[in-house]
Amino acid sequence: MKIVYFGTPQFAVPSLLRLLNDPDFDVVAVVTQPDKRRGRGSKMTPSPIKTVATEAGIPLWQPQKIKQDTATLDLLRSCQADAFVVVAYGQILSQEILDMPRLGAINGHGSILPAYRGAAPIQWSLHHGDAETGVTTMLMDAGMDTGPMLLKTTMPIGLLDNAWTVAETLSQLTAELLPNTLHQLDGQTLRPIPQTPAQATYAPLIKKADYTIDWQRSALAIHNQVRGFYPNCVTQLRQQPLKISETIPLIENVWPQLPPDYQPLKDLYRTLQPTPPGQIAALWKNYGPVIATGEGYLLLRQVQPAGKKSQSGWVLANGNRLAVGEQLGTP
Repeated sequence: MKIVYFGTPQFAVPSLLRLLNDPDFDVVAVVTQPDKRRGRGSKMTPSPIKTVATEAGIPLWQPQKIKQDTATLDLLRSCQADAFVVVAYGQILSQEILDMPRLGAINGHGSILPAYRGAAPIQWSLHHGDAETGVTTMLMDAGMDTGPMLLKTTMPIGLLDNAWTVAETLSQLTAELLPNTLHQLDGQTLRPIPQTPAQATYAPLIKKADYTIDWQRSALAIHNQVRGFYPNCVTQLRQQPLKISETIPLIENVWPQLPPDYQPLKDLYRTLQPTPPGQIAALWKNYGPVIATGEGYLLLRQVQPAGKKSQSGWVLANGNRLAVGEQLGTP
């Protein structure tokens, strides 16, 4: 089966490798986003998909705006592909492109559609505290993740999972689901199921404001924000930015979900006194600072002060001689 593969980030790599290593598929070309400047030196950096395609010696195209790039459109037509496979490509494909392959364009989307259509399904699923997520393959249409669904697979979300760990698992599940989807479509044994618009929810691009922690919110809501938008959530400490990448919500009903190392915190938890939101309520040796929220308390497990490397909450507390009563964020 002749495939043109569209993808860009690391999430798309396992699916491409799976198709490359399957003798039933011939990946004749790869389309990815143009190189971008990244890092402190603003060095032009290829996408993870470009790196894989280059190493495999596959023809690679990187149009700035694929819908308007006539050269790329001509190349896509010339492939006479059986299917286009799209995983986190990053540009919207026109109906003209979607109509080119024999079987259509098949997308691997990181949610249980019709929930979380859009650019950041994994992040918003965690942000909302979902207990389950998954992958859906679908036949693409001109809408935003609105095409008929093909196959689905699901996975549970643990209390301490974050966007990176969930994405790693979902990328592997996508790689397993796509070959089955392609085979069943080709064999006409798969019936596309239209999405129900009334059940649809959306996962928009994450904005800078979404990273800012509001300590008036509950401990569980802030914890879900931190792991959903990992590792970029930020507050202020001593008038300097402090990134918070890992937390432990100190709430009675989540104790059974915490690792054994954190079960002793139950006794310490009972000693906490009412504290205004955003203030340090306690400093627990070998664990870190405990911050009061609008509802409950939050242990800072992993942080990154401005200009420094990531460190544990206890290293932050000990190294900076934090004190109970100090304020995080805006008082």
